[in-house]
Amino acid sequence: MTFRLKRRAAPRAWTIPRKGTKWVKRPGPGPHAQDQSIPLLLVLRDLRRVVASAREARSLVRSGVVRVDGKVAKDLDRGLGLMDTLSFAAPLNAHYRVVKDRRGKLVLIAIPAPEATVKIGRVRFKHAVRAGKVEVTLHDGRNLLVPATSPFKVGDSLKLEVPAQKVVDHLPLAAGALAYVAGGSHVGELARVDRVEVRNSSQPNLVHFKEGFATVKEYVFVVGQTAPEVTLAEGVDR
Repeated sequence: MTFRLKRRAAPRAWTIPRKGTKWVKRPGPGPHAQDQSIPLLLVLRDLRRVVASAREARSLVRSGVVRVDGKVAKDLDRGLGLMDTLSFAAPLNAHYRVVKDRRGKLVLIAIPAPEATVKIGRVRFKHAVRAGKVEVTLHDGRNLLVPATSPFKVGDSLKLEVPAQKVVDHLPLAAGALAYVAGGSHVGELARVDRVEVRNSSQPNLVHFKEGFATVKEYVFVVGQTAPEVTLAEGVDR
């Protein structure tokens, strides 16, 4: 498998120039879809510009100062996607979260150091397993085993400690919840849930917001009740 693609064919969510070298790094197989993630190499070199070349990026990663979701990053092919955290140890001492801007581009915003060990995951699937447990799959591919009595539903969000994967809080998709829109014409916006419309057809379920618009359920990330549980925009205090 080759881990490169033509720059002009790069996903629209990538914040990179369309002109330049013919080839760019392709994200390796991982927790996020290719069109919804950007390789760590491009993040270090083109977005944050902490290195000037792939060689410098490899050296930085080998030094062990780069962490993704609390774990030391070792692979420059690793794709970073929505809600992932990126941290640099000393001497850089910087922390970022991956979000989408109003154009649907993946961008990194600065976050406080304590937030580097916290992320929000959206429940995509759940199914029963042995020993009276339920396996919950989040949007970033991680799987959690929880008791069958857990109230987690598809569409809800979980606030996690990473890398321990400890569930800190349950954020249900319900009327009044504060949600982050991750797709559609209102991408990057915060809105308050009014109701969830379940369609008995092949069409996706919709979430209606009190702000007067609706979007497909899959695009909705519940991020809090009165205010976001994590920083989602530059210069915004929670």
